[in-house]
Amino acid sequence: MLTPNIDLRNKTVLVTGAAGFIGANLCNELLDTVKGIHIVGIDNMNDYYDVSIKEYRLSEIEKKVSGKSDAKWTFIKGNIADKAIIDSIFEKYDIAVAVNLAAQAGVRYSITNPDVYIESNIIGFYNILEACRKYPVEHLVYASSSSVYGSNKKIPYSTDDKVDNPVSLYAATKKSNELMAHSYSKLYNIPSTGLRFFTVYGPAGRPDMAYFGFTNKLLRGETIEIFNFGNCKRDFTYVDDIVTGVKHVMQNAPEKEIGEDGLPIPPYRVYNIGNNSPEKLLDFVDILQQELVRAGVLPEDYDFESHKKLVPMQAGDVPVTYADTSALERDFGFKPSTTLRDGLRSFAKWYKDFYKI
Repeated sequence: MLTPNIDLRNKTVLVTGAAGFIGANLCNELLDTVKGIHIVGIDNMNDYYDVSIKEYRLSEIEKKVSGKSDAKWTFIKGNIADKAIIDSIFEKYDIAVAVNLAAQAGVRYSITNPDVYIESNIIGFYNILEACRKYPVEHLVYASSSSVYGSNKKIPYSTDDKVDNPVSLYAATKKSNELMAHSYSKLYNIPSTGLRFFTVYGPAGRPDMAYFGFTNKLLRGETIEIFNFGNCKRDFTYVDDIVTGVKHVMQNAPEKEIGEDGLPIPPYRVYNIGNNSPEKLLDFVDILQQELVRAGVLPEDYDFESHKKLVPMQAGDVPVTYADTSALERDFGFKPSTTLRDGLRSFAKWYKDFYKI
């Protein structure tokens, strides 16, 4: 196992996408567990999905920090694609660790709205890298995605595998992030770690994700479409497990090494964070409806069978995602472990409370 080489106590941490699903959960975890931390959060609060959920997440962070005498929270509404804003943040605050979770998410949306992916995922990330070069940080941690594995046939997906076959622009931008980070690590000795997240779910998640959209439709009595005739498999990963993984990684910056050929190896790593246990989409949806009934979101006599339709695969999707998490276990002694039922139970309870059902 790696020995942590960064102490987050009394440090300033930048979290981009701080009002996002993973970003907000990370901010809450850091405020809960790290003494004297100052979190600088930035988010453009765009309306890709219901902004009230982003506002709810921010209010939860503000509630949390109000009860902490030794922690500080600074929120900036802004776009990481705006170079002047990013430069001003790094100039004003002594950023020790930067965690880039801001991105335009969604595979399908990238097919119809490619411009926003280039702006946020490419230009925005370039601005972060440039700021880390000009104002050196102890560690840059950034979100990649399981989508970089594209049409790879070998499973489980390993970070040692080639990832040259993206099947969406979203996946291509995430692969680009890894390449850009590698070059900046090599050229400017910026310690950077990329994290390939696998299908993240949980309370206050993204409404564009299948489980959230399914819930909305079932509640309205509509029919849900289950792609690839229900045979898609996803490595569903509960958000708390993702955040635990991110926190482990933040405290372990890669260091420059000398390779066997005598040449320097840049301080750069990539990890998978997934549940290492793919579930059939049909089984996932079945557990979801059971937990929605249990939570009182759906009535006990809900006729689930008449509200589902099995349909073919759609463009940009892959049949299976499956994370090889052996490197995460080896380096941090950690492996995501929340069961699907426990995770969906937490989501169903949150949904009932948030929408006052």
